[in-house]
Amino acid sequence: MPLPSPPPKADWIEQRSEFEQWLSPLSSHAVVGLDTEFMRRNTFYPQLALLQLGVDARYALVDPLAFEIGPALKPLESANVITVMHSASEDLETLSPWLPEGPRVLFDTQIAAAFVGMGLGLSYRALVAELVGVELDKGETRSDWLQRPLTASQCEYATLDVVHLQTIHQQLADRLAQRGRTGWHAEDCERLKRKSCPREGDPQPQLAYRAAAEWPAAQQALLRRMLLWRDTTARHLDKPRPWLLDDALALSFAQQPPKDLAELERRSAGQRALRSPQRVELFELLQPAGGTEEIADTLPIPPYPQGKAKQALAAMKQTVDTLAAQLDLPPGLLCSRRVLEEFVVTAQWPDSLEGWRREVLHDVLAGLLPA
Repeated sequence: MPLPSPPPKADWIEQRSEFEQWLSPLSSHAVVGLDTEFMRRNTFYPQLALLQLGVDARYALVDPLAFEIGPALKPLESANVITVMHSASEDLETLSPWLPEGPRVLFDTQIAAAFVGMGLGLSYRALVAELVGVELDKGETRSDWLQRPLTASQCEYATLDVVHLQTIHQQLADRLAQRGRTGWHAEDCERLKRKSCPREGDPQPQLAYRAAAEWPAAQQALLRRMLLWRDTTARHLDKPRPWLLDDALALSFAQQPPKDLAELERRSAGQRALRSPQRVELFELLQPAGGTEEIADTLPIPPYPQGKAKQALAAMKQTVDTLAAQLDLPPGLLCSRRVLEEFVVTAQWPDSLEGWRREVLHDVLAGLLPA
């Protein structure tokens, strides 16, 4: 497959007035291709480095380092404007300071591709090759997007990331309609927006630490307390969570809290963002035992399925695979194994299976729960 010809020239925008003027012709029913380039090497929050847009064969590269974007993206909150993105979760998180709820109508092409039988987690490059017949050059994938000026190669790469989105959207939208999957896709795009644009951290972060499932309730509560502190502090300092407290150290401290500040300093050596003030905070945090109220507020970590639950899990997995084949969907799109493990252990219907998945799965899976 030949490499693409040079992309259409994109407007380089480094002033808000230019950006607003570029967006001003946007019709109320526009289809807008959107992508971002961001960096996340030593910060908690992703740093927006470039914003790419394409609409009606016009393309723009917007420099967010040159001006405050502010409310300029408001047109994407219009009820009838469709914003087309590929694998949008990290882009949505990056844009959340300006679009806290995400674009009003999101069309994620990676999700759409899964619904129309093209496979789960398809890359943008593979999608363009399949639907447009063009092989994209991904040589700038690991570029430094915060450098200025950007190279000509970077600008071409960034422009190509939005050039084909409108064409892909039309083809995938047609296929979704033919399969009767338009509504299901829209539900999953809404779910993606809610998941990717969180205003606060996870209130029950300990649930992801299955290794601690057999711990006493007080230890699980202590683990939760540390993880909540880590999230809040990492946001405040704008540093990656593991730079403050990596997972192994959090589990170690919850099992065996340090006896004094010197021991904490010794055991936490190498944590790049854990300075003296944070070490003092963490040590004080580890001292009080979990009280009754804190323990009650801490959801127990679900264990791995054993015995009858493990047998039920196997039956559920087979059922999901069968239904997925009947619906011509990837099994992982219908229901992941991890979600099945959660359901078979807790017997509580997972939030991630609400909507169209409840209609397809609830009755048959609920009937397989161990007695």
